[in-house]
Amino acid sequence: MKETDRIQIVYRGESAYPARLTEIRRPPEQLYYMGNLKMLENCCAAVVGSRTTTVYGRNTGKAIASRLAERGVTVVSGMAAGIDSCAHNGALAVGGNTAAVLGCGVDICYPPENDGLKKELERKGLVLSEYDPGVRAERYSFPERNRIISGLCDITVVVQARNRSGALITAELAAEQGREVLAVPGNIDSQYNLGSNKLIREGATPLISIDDVLEPLGLRKASREQARQKLSDTEYEIFCLLQERGELGIDQLCCHTGKEPAYVNPIISVMEMKGFIFTEMGKVFLANA
Repeated sequence: MKETDRIQIVYRGESAYPARLTEIRRPPEQLYYMGNLKMLENCCAAVVGSRTTTVYGRNTGKAIASRLAERGVTVVSGMAAGIDSCAHNGALAVGGNTAAVLGCGVDICYPPENDGLKKELERKGLVLSEYDPGVRAERYSFPERNRIISGLCDITVVVQARNRSGALITAELAAEQGREVLAVPGNIDSQYNLGSNKLIREGATPLISIDDVLEPLGLRKASREQARQKLSDTEYEIFCLLQERGELGIDQLCCHTGKEPAYVNPIISVMEMKGFIFTEMGKVFLANA
């Protein structure tokens, strides 16, 4: 089957047309797509950032997308190099939903090195565009498509952005559309974080832990009942300690549980993989799970 034979189209006014897009200025008249359009009916979050980034930015982007996808949120981005690709891969890594909005026809892979990612998105996620098949990417098309990325989503998260990053355009459009904007703080002496730090100064919500991204979406922390069902006895004991006392260091956890670090550390790793806690700067925090 030719790739063009798999392309579907939905028009504005049809029931399958994404409802959030009807609320924005200049909604696209039609969307070409490959994959599962229904995932846009879920709660959606844009995770965006610069093409040129750092290990910190890439790891953070992937972690945020994974956490969102684990909670049933569809992660939307632009399939660009850098943070966008990390966002899609983070959602795919946990078997979650993710959609890529392209600045070219859906039959074209841009950038070309993301061919493998695009094929995976077509199979397991969604690729869509307002541009006709065969239309090549142009400089103007990326700012245009950004209104669709933000327009599809309840929130927009800027992970890492330089001063002139296209992600800042997405954030500005999201704010104009009445959607919440979050930004990940970064080192003040790094050009990679200048744009995202400016967003915080201008009123974006700072995302100071991975799980902060869930709060604007109304996703609650795990209850003791949920923890009791999914955690072992020792894991549940640690969960309750963190719930009662807040953040704790490993030494404090060892003191409270009466266990050695060699015993506690592997348990912390397992709980983190299960999504009940997260660690940062040598401390353990209760996570939204």
